[in-house]
Amino acid sequence: MTVDEIMAELKARGDDKIKNILVKHGVKEPFFGVKVEYLKPIQKKVKKDYQLAKDLYATGNADAMYLAGLIADDNQMTTADLQTWVEQALSNNISEYTVPWVAAEGKYGFDMALKWIDAEQTHIAAAGWATLSNPVALKPDEELRLDSLKQLIDRVVNTIHSSPDRVRSAMNIFIISAGSYVTGLVDDAIAAANQIGIVTVDKNGTSCKVPAAVEYIAKAHAKGSLSKKKKTVKC
Repeated sequence: MTVDEIMAELKARGDDKIKNILVKHGVKEPFFGVKVEYLKPIQKKVKKDYQLAKDLYATGNADAMYLAGLIADDNQMTTADLQTWVEQALSNNISEYTVPWVAAEGKYGFDMALKWIDAEQTHIAAAGWATLSNPVALKPDEELRLDSLKQLIDRVVNTIHSSPDRVRSAMNIFIISAGSYVTGLVDDAIAAANQIGIVTVDKNGTSCKVPAAVEYIAKAHAKGSLSKKKKTVKC
């Protein structure tokens, strides 16, 4: 499929009701308001295509950018590609899902995330913390940098309540992920969650709630998360 063919299909699948919902959740124009379920058949048809993914992302259309993440050949993505993507990720669903997924499933995710969390731009810092939530769910514990992750947990404790909303939300998810998937981080994550206490985030009038870290970690353990890593974080 070509970019023009895909964009035409996305436009045809656009839904103003979905678009209005997504606007409230921080998705920025331009976009058509396409449900993810309509992106899946295109993903299945294309599978992975490095250049097509980059070309779709470059349109700046949030629907196309999300699809780009689904079909990206993550291992071909360079640090320059990832930096371009994160800088252009102005919509919350792209900065906190698409870019982190692609980065984490590629070669440079952890190092790029460490760079991004120091960014002054909120969407880039949020992308960094969101990226850090994914390797812990994907990689075997012995392949993780546990000392670095423990330092990052301490950093969350010390800075979460003074951070911008989207960064605060991503930090909270990082604590949940660390405590849910890595045996050597469970105690640190739970202690951090208890020390942090209630995390408040402005959800722009939506019904979304900030997950309570200790409760979510307990639920994840009940489902066997510590013994079962994910094959992919993309959805």
